[in-house]
Amino acid sequence: MIISTTSTLQGKEVEQYMGVVSGEAIMGANVVRDFLASVTDVIGGRSSAYENKLAEGREIALREMEEKARRMGANAVIGVDLDFETLREGMMMCIATGTAVRIKE
Repeated sequence: MIISTTSTLQGKEVEQYMGVVSGEAIMGANVVRDFLASVTDVIGGRSSAYENKLAEGREIALREMEEKARRMGANAVIGVDLDFETLREGMMMCIATGTAVRIKE
């Protein structure tokens, strides 16, 4: 399956628009990771603990979106947008949204 942030695919023709699909991931962060991230913020540098958690959320959301598109009969998702939010202290959310399409092979 092709997943793209663009609304067109070079050299491919959209045969059918199937509809909007999305995938969501809500991730909890633990106290130890929060503490280590705050230390990193104070002394500078990157927080690999949070970067890994964000990457995990992104992968889950994209995989869920792709599965929904596949169940609709799509072979591509175009116009994909990723949105990251903090729900409350210690909770992060990632949403992947796109348009499921059938492209000519």
